[in-house]
Amino acid sequence: MQHSDKNPVVVRQIKLSRMAVFCYLVGDPASKTGLLIDPAFDIDRILAAAATAGFTITTVVNTHRHADHCCGNAAVMAATGARLHIHEEDARQLTGFFNGVLCRLLGGRPSPPPDVVLQHGDAVVLGQTSLTVLHTPGHTPGSICLYMPGHVFTGDTLFVGSAGRTDLSGGSIKDLHASIHTRLFPLPDDTRVWPGHDYGDRPVSTIGHEKKTNPFMQTD
Repeated sequence: MQHSDKNPVVVRQIKLSRMAVFCYLVGDPASKTGLLIDPAFDIDRILAAAATAGFTITTVVNTHRHADHCCGNAAVMAATGARLHIHEEDARQLTGFFNGVLCRLLGGRPSPPPDVVLQHGDAVVLGQTSLTVLHTPGHTPGSICLYMPGHVFTGDTLFVGSAGRTDLSGGSIKDLHASIHTRLFPLPDDTRVWPGHDYGDRPVSTIGHEKKTNPFMQTD
């Protein structure tokens, strides 16, 4: 499901105040419901932005388990009753002791357990809008990207001009390389790339641009 041009889905990129993290608001105009991707910090500002745009937050999706992407889960869920989604490979460690400590160190709270455990190819449905789950292991075993026509939210899998680190627990440069080339490379060139951090020379790119210019996208 995807809106026509007369009723397009709303995408808002929100740069948070710490660690150059991007949170995303995806809003479905027909149902006036909204989805948040990686609400880590500045929860009052994120929820105010959603309210101003006229959306009720019903869904939270974490692109992966790391605390700098999930330490705001508890606050959003308490404020909105939203349901939490994460890939099955990252679900257990999302609520693990070590992740909880890191969430507190970053000023948040340990994440509640997910309501929905995702797998590759699943759809996250928001009113008349549907986002497809692309399992992209490499940064973490359960890293995902979320795709809908014209947009892909890449978390810490693909940045503008670079890719996610693989030297943390569960990381694999081989898996990350395969994920980018088999899951993201085939997407239409004009698909907008919305990364998990503001690490590049611009906040948004396209698959076509990254295929041509990103060193990690080059084939051997």
